Amino acid sequence: MTGSVIRVYVDAQPVDVATSATVLDAVRVASVDLAAAISAGERSVTDSRGLPIAADTQLHGGAILRVVAARQRG
Repeated sequence: MTGSVIRVYVDAQPVDVATSATVLDAVRVASVDLAAAISAGERSVTDSRGLPIAADTQLHGGAILRVVAARQRG
C-alpha cells in the first residue's frame, strides 16, 4: 500500500481508498447500493462510536464506518 491509499472499514469490510476519499466514496467502494441509499437519504453513516458522520467527511486511515437506517424527522 502506498502513501496515497488508506485502509478504512465499512461495516467491518476492509476497503482501500485514496487519502482524499470521503465517507461516501468509501461506502461506494464497499457497496454501490448502500452508497445510493445514503445519497437518497434512506441510510446514514456512523463512526466507530455510533455518532453520525456526514457523507462528505474526509477520511483518515483506520476509520470505522457503519451504515445504518436513516432516522425519519417529522
